Amino acid sequence: QVQLVESGGGLVQPGGSLRLSCAASGFSFSSYTLRWYRQASGAERELVADISSAGTSTNYVDSVKGRFTISRDNAKKTVYLQMNSLKPEDTAVYYCNTNHWGYAYWGQGTQVTVSS
Repeated sequence: QVQLVESGGGLVQPGGSLRLSCAASGFSFSSYTLRWYRQASGAERELVADISSAGTSTNYVDSVKGRFTISRDNAKKTVYLQMNSLKPEDTAVYYCNTNHWGYAYWGQGTQVTVSS
């Protein structure tokens, strides 16, 4: 059973930092691209970042470039999202995702709130 479990969300002030983690199990983690999405209240789910299976290629939505860094530790079967210089518009539920055999798997999400 593919499982993804996010953690690390919380309340931070604008300009602050937070690191999200997504622990994976039930599949060959090192063979798959991992992604972070976010969904703000009342908005569509948005792809924030992705990372290739070996961790050598990453992509980011323009709004987070230079502020967020996606990484992975294949030995620990964990993907991370380091978020720096946070802005109120980063407030959302953040989800980890992978596509395994044509099926999209999601974690339960972790809330990130950026507010003063």
